Amino acid sequence: MNGMIPIQVIVNGRARTIEVAAHHTLLEVLRDDLQLTGTKECCLVGECGACTVRLDGRIVDSCLVLAVEADGGEVTTVEGLAPDGGLTRLQGSFLDEGGVQCGFCIPGQVMAADDLLRRVPSPSVAEIQDGLAGNLCRCGCYGQITAAVLAAAKADQR
Repeated sequence: MNGMIPIQVIVNGRARTIEVAAHHTLLEVLRDDLQLTGTKECCLVGECGACTVRLDGRIVDSCLVLAVEADGGEVTTVEGLAPDGGLTRLQGSFLDEGGVQCGFCIPGQVMAADDLLRRVPSPSVAEIQDGLAGNLCRCGCYGQITAAVLAAAKADQR
């Protein structure tokens, strides 16, 4: 026995069967086994939000989820938001509003913002701040990130 556990998971709309070590996190499997490097590894303790993905319809810090916990589930990473290789309106708003500096936190910020806009299509500034509270930006682009989410929400309302 090699200590590996087979799991079945849908990742960005594609069914996958993967053998994972029992102690590997979803973050490790996404980055190392599936080469989906948009999901960032940073704090590894669920404090920064850089590794945010959607698992079965809710956002999670993938560094805190064991890969085996995703068995039978559906995962969406930042790469899966626009599977055709383009940009979503939200991603474009991040660029247009200057919400991207170093870019390291942006995948997690975008995933959290996408989740917020799915739940609250016309969020207030306070709702945006609350919805993105688990995602840290070391460059301090919070004003621009908030503006990007507001712009995407406004564009979606047209």
